[in-house]
Amino acid sequence: MPLAVGTDAPAFTAKDTNGNTVSLSDLRGKTVVLYFYPKDDTPGCTKQACSFRDAQSQYQGKDIVILGVSADDEVSHQAFTQKYDLNFPLLADTDKSLIKAFDVDGGGYAKRVTYVIDPNGKITHVDTSVNTTTHASDVLAALGL
Repeated sequence: MPLAVGTDAPAFTAKDTNGNTVSLSDLRGKTVVLYFYPKDDTPGCTKQACSFRDAQSQYQGKDIVILGVSADDEVSHQAFTQKYDLNFPLLADTDKSLIKAFDVDGGGYAKRVTYVIDPNGKITHVDTSVNTTTHASDVLAALGL
């Protein structure tokens, strides 16, 4: 069962698409949209990622960071990012530590769950019924934007 609204988001550090280290603690002061998805370059996951890509202008200037997370490695993330011209980082969770910490383990892959984490590190929204096509705008609506 996913983590509840109002709880502190688990601290994490992971490598992104380009091998950069991303830590939740470094993102304090920003709203973080942390979306978990099963696998790079599959139909639903591609729609979901492209919805964030296409809505990027609506997120800009609002101190919102979008991070996609799957158990795929950096090489897979790089290919996925290049193929679909994604404009936000994907986190490689090959040891599934984030998947476990955020309780989205689907048995070897991440369940499709999105967390919104406020600037103080609290979970303010959890989406477990993701519409992959409209997900980015659904998150904006949940944020009241």
